[in-house]
Amino acid sequence: MTGGAQWPSRLRIAQAPMAGGAATPELVAAVCGAGGLGFLAAGYRSAAAMREEIARTRRLTSGAFGVNVFLPTADAADAEAVSAYGAVVEPEARRLGVGLGTPAGGDDDYPAKIEALLADPPAVVGFTFGRPDPEAVRLLRERGVLVLATVTSAEEARQVEGVDALCVQGAEAGGHRGSFANGPLEGVPLDRLLREVRAAVRLPLVAAGGLATGRDVARALAAGADAAMAGTAFLLCPESGTGATHRRALTDPAYDRTAMTRAFTGRPARGLANRFLDAYSALAPAAYPQVHHLTSPLRKAAAAQGDADALHLWAGTSWRGARAVPAAEVVAELAGS
Repeated sequence: MTGGAQWPSRLRIAQAPMAGGAATPELVAAVCGAGGLGFLAAGYRSAAAMREEIARTRRLTSGAFGVNVFLPTADAADAEAVSAYGAVVEPEARRLGVGLGTPAGGDDDYPAKIEALLADPPAVVGFTFGRPDPEAVRLLRERGVLVLATVTSAEEARQVEGVDALCVQGAEAGGHRGSFANGPLEGVPLDRLLREVRAAVRLPLVAAGGLATGRDVARALAAGADAAMAGTAFLLCPESGTGATHRRALTDPAYDRTAMTRAFTGRPARGLANRFLDAYSALAPAAYPQVHHLTSPLRKAAAAQGDADALHLWAGTSWRGARAVPAAEVVAELAGS
């Protein structure tokens, strides 16, 4: 496997592309303004919505920023298992006054997003949930785009072709694990994963997972990373789109641990351990995005009604380090300045 350009040293600190609303153009612009690399999240967005967010970000900053895309993924899930899980969680939806969603698959508007990114390329494009299509990678790189692929194992790293760098996501990361397959909940800790991937490939590595301080970043760099990416550390920033219910939970001492779960979406993801996570994790099938769509109305209602115990409270293991300060301060902390 070969890559292209070196990872720019001026982009040593990156903000993770948190799908679902946290990674706003305002957050991305603030990170860029502080000398970091901000990332928009195209996941769960239409191509048209992605284009609008890119345009808004360009109006807010002249700095280099990235856009992250979910690769099309639809587990060959047992429809009966998904239906059975729906029956289990339906009382939760009823309690919140909503019905469950339709457990469909879908391509997340991927082809249209690639066309839009080729027509109006950002500085960086990242891919999550699989091995990027080599032809898309080639076309993006021809347009001067740095291409980043997320991996969660050395074996995944060996499968990726033609990209400029790898985002090495450790088990400590909040939100969805960006693995190629919907595998076990257990993951590889970041420090060990960095060493394993560094031994397997010769590409710049961007470390992600549990990074909240300059000391965390220094440790990741010492383990073989060329740059560091943080997500949870930005969740409480005023520029972030983190919802009010999620924000309150992040500072509520009643939530005292994180855990991996499929309960909300059918794919491994780390969040604050709440009642829903504890009650349904063992029952949820490996079925993404079917379970994501099934529980989406329930989760939206929980957020609107302030019910943190029925909401996906995505957070990494470093969530206690998140502070309600401007994003520029978080970048400075991560950079050790």
